[in-house]
Amino acid sequence: MRNLSVRVARWSAHHPWRAIGGWLVFVAVCLGVGIGVGNNAAVTADYRVGEAGRAEAIAAEGGVQRRPVEHVLITARDSTELDASTVRAAAADVASRMSALPVVGSVGEPVWAEDRRAARVDVTLEVEERQASRVVDDLQARTQAIQEAHPEVVVTQTGRASITRAVEKQRGEDIANVELITLPITLITLLVVFWSLSLALVPVLLALSSIAAAIGLSMVVSHVFPDAGVGMNIILLIGMAVGVDYTLFYLKREREERARSGGRLSAVALVDLAAATSGRAVVLSGLAVAVSTATLYLVDDVIFSSMATGAILVTLVAVASSMTILPATLAKLGAIAERRAERRHRPVRRPKAGRITAALTRVIDRRPGRTLLLAVLLMLALAAPMLGMRLTDMGPETHPRELVAVQNYHGLTGVYSEVKAIHQVVVRGSGPAVTDALAQLQNVALRDPVIGEPATVRASADGRTHVLNLAVPHFVSEQAAPDSLRRLREEYVPATLGQVAGVEYAVSGDVARYVDYPRHQQQRLPWVLGALLLVTLLITAVAFRSVVLGLIGVLLNLLSAAAAIGVLVWVFQGQWAEGLLDFTSTGSIGSRVPLFLFVILFGLSMDYQFFLISRIREAVLNGVPTRQAVFDGMRRSASVITSAALVMVTVFAAFVGMHLIEMKQTGFSLAVAVLLDAFVVRTLILPSLLILLGDRVWWPARVRRGEPITAPLEPVR
Repeated sequence: MRNLSVRVARWSAHHPWRAIGGWLVFVAVCLGVGIGVGNNAAVTADYRVGEAGRAEAIAAEGGVQRRPVEHVLITARDSTELDASTVRAAAADVASRMSALPVVGSVGEPVWAEDRRAARVDVTLEVEERQASRVVDDLQARTQAIQEAHPEVVVTQTGRASITRAVEKQRGEDIANVELITLPITLITLLVVFWSLSLALVPVLLALSSIAAAIGLSMVVSHVFPDAGVGMNIILLIGMAVGVDYTLFYLKREREERARSGGRLSAVALVDLAAATSGRAVVLSGLAVAVSTATLYLVDDVIFSSMATGAILVTLVAVASSMTILPATLAKLGAIAERRAERRHRPVRRPKAGRITAALTRVIDRRPGRTLLLAVLLMLALAAPMLGMRLTDMGPETHPRELVAVQNYHGLTGVYSEVKAIHQVVVRGSGPAVTDALAQLQNVALRDPVIGEPATVRASADGRTHVLNLAVPHFVSEQAAPDSLRRLREEYVPATLGQVAGVEYAVSGDVARYVDYPRHQQQRLPWVLGALLLVTLLITAVAFRSVVLGLIGVLLNLLSAAAAIGVLVWVFQGQWAEGLLDFTSTGSIGSRVPLFLFVILFGLSMDYQFFLISRIREAVLNGVPTRQAVFDGMRRSASVITSAALVMVTVFAAFVGMHLIEMKQTGFSLAVAVLLDAFVVRTLILPSLLILLGDRVWWPARVRRGEPITAPLEPVR
């Protein structure tokens, strides 16, 4: 027991107050430093990918980058025609109040609807797009004041900045509600497991402290990897799950060794044993999660980088807590737990397999091949819908209509379809040839039934960069919009600008972003999956000195992820579950969800695999035949895996209650993945496979039996 985790745990157990105090100081320092340096939010340039990103970079260099626009809509209260003088007065008030704000660049003239029942005033902001949501509150306050000054009409405001701000607020409220749900349920689950309030509180408190420290560290790291606004969500999502799980593994092993020793071991000795066995599995599992999640950096996308940073930080902090403050806390609580058991005349008993576990072991023992076949067929059946998966980015129209900004957006686009989306053709070049080619492109594009007015051209101050804006009267999620982008890029632009020598051009806009973002991920997917499979293989093979186990880990993780994605597609691409889960189907899956699921599941599934195989390998090294060791490992780890899975599923499933569709899909898919991984893969498939392979599972290492890895009993002092 000379490994680092045992040495650290032993020191913490011998010096509990120093360890506890040191941990609290560490958490406080992390938060203090993080708040001190502040959070570095990602800017628009960080989000650029594909041809759309290249076009935006050219426009920004020329000073003609896209500016955020907020729309103030003026409508009659009784759906009749608006009085022109009333509209002029309200529009003048909009111009006066909005122009007074330093972030406003210009206010347009009223744009009347065809039926004269509405008028629109466009307010252009002189800030970059990603900063607009931070200043939009001031505009909304002015809009409210305009409404109060003109009660005879209805004045509303919407735009992408307003929608982003509303989504951010909704996400914050949803996260708070998730915590209110998960904390009590997690605590109740742990109370059932331990029948001790003090022991049930330990995992929850340690998880919360790990989350707090990770939040502080994430602020510091954001100055290297800018925060895209999702880091906090990932820290909360992953932090509570792994924090509780790692503590649970440690606690259950300590309780098991306490029962096995029959009171002959001191609290320090029990901590040593837990550290040498479950502690080692926790460290290996945590490193596996961190390294697996790091493959998200290969996507070369600021959102995935933020996800990776948050998951890695909170996982490593949770591992650190299990090596330091947890042993110290266990050493202090050990004596109290023993005295409490004696007072209640409930001696700690050795764990026994439950009826379900006993039944499963009998089935696997009698028919391992049939069990393996049926379980694999079940997983493949669940994975089948994945073949019809449709990945898309989520446009503003997909956000919940409960949000006022989204309601206003649909009201606006119902009258002014031209504001739904735009194409932007960016050209770097000057001269009459460029001007003529742009005019020709505009004429050709406007003959396309899906592209319409207004069509405008902006030029940089030096005349070397031009931007042609073309309206698309369709939501980006409607197939007509991507189809028009394809024609623009493949036909219209090459036939006009492509004929001018020495110019550089690219197409961006709402539709291009919607199309290019998923395409960029699909291009990066082989690299990420390749690295992920290699990392999983290497970590498992090195940890257990077995290439066979490494290959098994890769295949089973692929099976779990595929089945979870299949269920996700079945539920969210159709409409049958809309009422059950409170969502409106977009007929697609958020482009970030499957890749994030693959990476995180590969890491999290290591928890159960490392814990189960560690118990099996421990028994084998103690002289037990592999077949019997598999059943012993199942019996000893069943309750831990079940409890850990229930906690993790509770945390993930709580995210299904969020309003945002991608967060719903993420929480749902992770909850399903953990359920399948814990109750099918690690309970049926893995044991059956290990039994069929026998001692060959340890290849190429030779298992030397009869070398106990548990420590000799240390008498209580």
